[in-house]
Amino acid sequence: QVKLVESGGGLVQPGGSLRLSCAVSGSSVDAYAIAWFRQVPGKAREGVSCISSVGENTYYADSMEGRFTVSRDNAKKTVYLQMTRLKPEDTAVYYCAAAVFMDQETCHLLSHWDFWGQGTQVTVSS
Repeated sequence: QVKLVESGGGLVQPGGSLRLSCAVSGSSVDAYAIAWFRQVPGKAREGVSCISSVGENTYYADSMEGRFTVSRDNAKKTVYLQMTRLKPEDTAVYYCAAAVFMDQETCHLLSHWDFWGQGTQVTVSS
């Protein structure tokens, strides 16, 4: 069993930056790939980024490529999502999720991910 807890959300102005954290507990963190998803009320949850279990592979949704960076520190049992040049349309609840395996095809597939955090709100507004 894996427990995920997101933090770092908040209110930021357009063009600003935030770093989200996903704390992983309950099992060997380096056994799990981690994904970030986001959801706006009334819309489907969408994939943001993924990182493999030891960080050798990362994938991004097209609209986040170049603005967001996913990384992990397995010693700290934490995965990060550094978000820069934020836009109002980035406003959403951001979730992290864990699975034993992922590749480019499964990265953004909701049904692939076994464990989920509770989410953290990111609001981009002036």
